[in-house]
Amino acid sequence: MSDIDSLKDEVKKLNARATQKKMDLHDLSEELPQNWQSILQVAQETFDAYKTLTEKRAELKALEKAS
Repeated sequence: MSDIDSLKDEVKKLNARATQKKMDLHDLSEELPQNWQSILQVAQETFDAYKTLTEKRAELKALEKAS
């Protein structure tokens, strides 16, 4: 498997994780004011997931451009 293929697989997994975190944040917002204590944690996890996804997408784009 090439570096590009493995990075595409990683991006796909990260996208699924980020989407799940987005849904977790959405679900939490619908439950408010219950579980309000977890807002910061869930928001940080969502932020981190999308940050990592964005970085890996940029890495993939650069690798594809170099090929």
